[in-house]
Amino acid sequence: MKQQKIRWITLVFMLAAIMMVAACKKKTPPPPPPAPPPPPAPTASISANPNTIQKGQSTTLSWQTTNAKDVSIDGIGAVQPSGSQQVTPADSTTYHLAAKGDGGTQEATARVTVTAPPPPPPPAPSATEEEMFSQSVKDIFFDYDKYNIRTDQQSSLQGDAQFLSQHSSVTFIIEGHCDERGSTEYNLALGTNRAEAVKSALVQAGVAANRIKTISYGKEKPFCTESNEQCWQQNRRGHFVYSK
Repeated sequence: MKQQKIRWITLVFMLAAIMMVAACKKKTPPPPPPAPPPPPAPTASISANPNTIQKGQSTTLSWQTTNAKDVSIDGIGAVQPSGSQQVTPADSTTYHLAAKGDGGTQEATARVTVTAPPPPPPPAPSATEEEMFSQSVKDIFFDYDKYNIRTDQQSSLQGDAQFLSQHSSVTFIIEGHCDERGSTEYNLALGTNRAEAVKSALVQAGVAANRIKTISYGKEKPFCTESNEQCWQQNRRGHFVYSK
């Protein structure tokens, strides 16, 4: 009888333990599933090439982003996630880019400096009337012992007449010159004839005679002092001198 009671008590304890274990298993919740990884944060960069320009010039903005759904640049508006665009800012400007995505917002900036253009160079001083005369009016050259206008000198004479007609206030002197051969008296007369021949041709071309004076220096004021034909050719001329 006593052993049966002990067995009964043992069985009760065993049943109670089994029920407690079962109750504990029912109360423990299953572990939660792992959390999904957070969305990646956007990246963004923007640059300007060149980053310094003169007023009125253009530069190119270039940008790149990743993990962005909405990209915009201040002053331009919405843009593609990556790209480039030419801009012409009127003043120095900082371009601000904002890239927004599921992982947040990323910003980037690019500075464009606009400088004033250099001042224009000062105007070149205009040539004086005397300088224009010296540059435009060409001497007339003659053959040995001649005072008629050579055919190859006609274009120079026409150019002289054109300039002098356009500058009607200019007065001038035509000097007659000769090479060293011959007497002083003969060359003075020859120089006079050469100066008068040039004057006559200009008058016929429309230049007023009262603007022209003539003088002969013969062989007394040579342009070249060597005794050879090349030098003598330079001395046989009607030479123009600005007077007013």
